[in-house]
Amino acid sequence: MSERVGELAAFPENGRRIIFYLYYDPQGIVDDYVPYKLERLRPFADHVFVVVNGKLTDEGRARLESVADTVWQRENVGFDVWGYKEALAHFGEEKLAEYDELILMNYTWFGPVNPFEPMFERMNALEVDYWGMTEHGKQVPNPFTRKGVLHSHIQSHWIAVRKSMFLSEPWRAYWRDMPPIVSYTDSILGHESKFTHHFHELGFDYEVAFPRRNYSTWHPAFYDAEALLDDGCPALKRRPFFHDPLLLDRHSIIAKRFAEKAAALGYPVDMIWRNISRNSQPKAFNTNAAMLEVMPDVVVDYDEEKPLRVAVVAHIYYVELTQEMLDYSATIPSEYDLFITTTDEERAEGIRAVLAEHEDPNRRSVDIRVLPSNRGRDMGAFFVGCADVIRDDTYDVIFKIHSKKTVQEGKNAGDLFRRHQLMNLLNSRGYTSNLLGLFQCEPGLGMVYAPTIHIGYPTLGRGWFGNKDAAKELAERLGIHVPFDEPSPLAPYGCMFAFRPESLRLLSQVDWKYSDFPSPKQHKDGSVAHIQERLFSYAVAELGYYTKTVATTRYAAISHTSLEYKLDRISANIQGYAIDQVHVLDASGDFIGGGPFGYALAYARLHYPRWYPLIEATYRPLRATYRGTRYALDPNYRRWRKSLRGSPVDDAIDEMELL
Repeated sequence: MSERVGELAAFPENGRRIIFYLYYDPQGIVDDYVPYKLERLRPFADHVFVVVNGKLTDEGRARLESVADTVWQRENVGFDVWGYKEALAHFGEEKLAEYDELILMNYTWFGPVNPFEPMFERMNALEVDYWGMTEHGKQVPNPFTRKGVLHSHIQSHWIAVRKSMFLSEPWRAYWRDMPPIVSYTDSILGHESKFTHHFHELGFDYEVAFPRRNYSTWHPAFYDAEALLDDGCPALKRRPFFHDPLLLDRHSIIAKRFAEKAAALGYPVDMIWRNISRNSQPKAFNTNAAMLEVMPDVVVDYDEEKPLRVAVVAHIYYVELTQEMLDYSATIPSEYDLFITTTDEERAEGIRAVLAEHEDPNRRSVDIRVLPSNRGRDMGAFFVGCADVIRDDTYDVIFKIHSKKTVQEGKNAGDLFRRHQLMNLLNSRGYTSNLLGLFQCEPGLGMVYAPTIHIGYPTLGRGWFGNKDAAKELAERLGIHVPFDEPSPLAPYGCMFAFRPESLRLLSQVDWKYSDFPSPKQHKDGSVAHIQERLFSYAVAELGYYTKTVATTRYAAISHTSLEYKLDRISANIQGYAIDQVHVLDASGDFIGGGPFGYALAYARLHYPRWYPLIEATYRPLRATYRGTRYALDPNYRRWRKSLRGSPVDDAIDEMELL
């Protein structure tokens, strides 16, 4: 028999409801999806009490105060559980008794994707003590403890409780005796998975608006969100957009479909992208949301009646590539301004001669700048030589291109690298129109560029090369808190891209000087230019903009077939799904592919983890001695390594060449 207060009843016709909304953002920023949600909850709530865990900017407070009755900020301790506990105590039971229902709700979902009205109407009519929006199914054993049971439970992003329960002694005892919550696991075991079973065992009745029994999975909000939306669920969880892409791959979860469904139902998807971009690893987000746009060479989505203000910033060191640079720029469908940087007057004259023979009616103006220094190459030219252009609000979109020759890699690889970037940015009049159409349609889009180069280059799996530590230092200095990806960043390798100038302010507003960049001969990994190259998308995301990669249909065919073949060969001797294969490789360390001793070390790490540190400690000095001896005694090896110095291949060999 329960200890409920009064009779079990439906929500009264003129009943009063209070919502306790728990909000957390690492930087204290309140994104658009929050006021959008709270505004639409107002018709169903007599009081909205926002609990903020941790930081809150002045602008964020103002946004919350515009849609809430109370905004209460507290130290970020105890996760959402202690946020609710302390907010309930702060509000007080005497005042709470004036309400017929309270809802404990948090920020971990977007909505309303479907209207709230049908759900409230249906749940108001039920005679229950508490109810939830969605449900997590029972699991044996409990995945968090590896034993016992994880009971079926209402998910904690929405738990509604009627007066018959929240004025009861068991309710008081639950919160009074709540232990400290110091981890995510604590919050699951100590509250979310406990709450439903605990009160049901005490005799309180509950129901779920979209119960798990109606779906084919134990976790519909994550695994089957599209079906929930089809059934009228107002909420779309944030997690599928930032969770490990390998787990989504393992369970065939296509988060892009969830977003497309939300868009079809009228939800402003740009709010999803802008929130997730700030708070997740860009490459993981780019993967989960399928942020690659494969576009045709015919115009599909471009409004020529509303042309954007466009500029091209082109650094031309190799004059013989001037014609190519101009031809690609000529695909821009509207008027644009062209800014050309080069290193000396002789090159400038050669560029002018090519320009004189090149006709482009959309090229409104040309500004050729002879730079005082070639330090940093195209990056020095961009951040210093064209600082006035990229900092200005004159343009809506700027293309950054340059006459790239990767001479150390040979002609095939060098030409492919350049074409890879230019063709996927400015392939044809129709293609470039579609690319600019992305910026027209998506106000949160900050930057676009070609997918990661992988044909002819060992970029995949080691895209940070020797730049990660220095990138972290620069990111901290610039106030970039977006989490870094592993093992490679989302980056415009080769430094050609199109961007919205305001999205790049964290990098462009720095007072860069030529002296910050190395001389052209020292233009290699670890230098400022290579660090900047890997920070572009992270700087963009910090300001709430997102990145898309773009590709022609032809490139997509070439890239996909190449990737499929390479992955097929790599996977041949490692069983399981990708997530299992990666686990094996991660556990093996960096020894796979390192000859017999490398494989022996990988085997030791996998099967004898307790002894591995001792084995490795013995191996490392021997490895260093061998390398030094070989470099000293083998002139052919020495010449070969010197020829590769400063290239991605050089770094890859340093990582992979084992005994």
